[in-house]
Amino acid sequence: MPPADAPADRHAFLPGGRPPLEVVRTEGCYLVTPDGRRILDAAGGAIVSNVGHGRREVADAVGRALGEVDYVVPPFLTDSRRRLVERLQDRWLPPGITRCVFTSGGSESVDSAIRVARQHFVSRGEPDRWKVIGRDLSYHGVTLATLAVAGHEKRRKGMDPLLTEHPKAPACYPLRCSLCSGTCDLGCAEAIRTEIERAGPETVAAVIVEPVGGSTAGALTPPDGYLPRVAEICREYGVLLIADEVMSGFGRTGARFAVDHWQVVPDILVGGKGLSGGYAPMGGVFCREEVVAPIAEAGDEVMFFTYAAHPASCAAAHAVLDIMEREQLVERAAEMGAVLRERLARLEGHPHVAEVRGRGLLQAVEIVRDKQTLEPFPASDRTTARIVGRGIGEGVFFYPGGSGRAQDVIVMGPPLTITPDQIDQIATALEKAIDATLA
Repeated sequence: MPPADAPADRHAFLPGGRPPLEVVRTEGCYLVTPDGRRILDAAGGAIVSNVGHGRREVADAVGRALGEVDYVVPPFLTDSRRRLVERLQDRWLPPGITRCVFTSGGSESVDSAIRVARQHFVSRGEPDRWKVIGRDLSYHGVTLATLAVAGHEKRRKGMDPLLTEHPKAPACYPLRCSLCSGTCDLGCAEAIRTEIERAGPETVAAVIVEPVGGSTAGALTPPDGYLPRVAEICREYGVLLIADEVMSGFGRTGARFAVDHWQVVPDILVGGKGLSGGYAPMGGVFCREEVVAPIAEAGDEVMFFTYAAHPASCAAAHAVLDIMEREQLVERAAEMGAVLRERLARLEGHPHVAEVRGRGLLQAVEIVRDKQTLEPFPASDRTTARIVGRGIGEGVFFYPGGSGRAQDVIVMGPPLTITPDQIDQIATALEKAIDATLA
């Protein structure tokens, strides 16, 4: 029996909200509720489940790893970690990225990347370099450091007194761009140069970008010249480029990493979510040799998290990547992403759909009150939450996104194993959910 003073909604952290959706089983692309209802997971959880749910071989690999080594301090080497590092170096990471360190998830990974960038300059005798230039409409995690470099208004709200102020450049957001007139001249990339100059180049350690945006503004995809120009600007000023691919990495966009679409190799590459496909808490920070060399030469270090490189997580990631390679799921993400985009194209004429955008199996639909002026619905309408709720009623779970100018965004990141019939179900359910919510 629960204690007498137990709240009625005892399984929710905050009182007063709707009770959480209960899931008793996951299988393939579906979530199964206690009453046997099967909900198509069009969000892949939080854009995590790349190989699909219920893969027995991943669970078995985790069990074997735990049976061999349950826990060691993260700097120690285990067999599961050795195999994962070698697989990443040999088959997954962009050329020139050679060093790997693991964490328990995306927020820890970006936090670590920021600390690596800072330590790089401290170790080479440039302690004045500490600023990390972020962009508005970005999200890099929920630690204080990652919130500080990001531009997610909702998640920064109320935290401002605790956040170190870092410069912010405009997001690459073609739908609402005010920097170019008529044709794109990459003004959003040049805005990063402006911020470096304004901050003082001698004080800037890094620039952090999501090559393809996550859920903050919903799959923002830059024009082809954007990321190469940003990389060029960083090299010009001796600033490190951090690519946050927690959401877009490991096949999600139809390439191993989103940076591969533009043949850009960042100084620090951050991965998460798809690295272990949701089967274990896992993230990674991957660096060029030149980034870590000064730290090693100075005898300095970057502190680890307690559960970094956990043997079970490393084993899960290795098994997930094995499935990715064997079933050619990176290529499938590109193929099914084209099918999803084509199917969503029917929404482009909807009076409340501002844009359909994305790359591969990371797609989003931005909802507005007025298609011509891009005026949003009032925040009090909770439009995104209502559409997601309607979607669940239609048997499909969509990921809620949006912040700031892109207030209402519906994001899709289903397992890379998704079928054309399931994609049709996703698009049909979204159309019905939007119409029913905004009727």
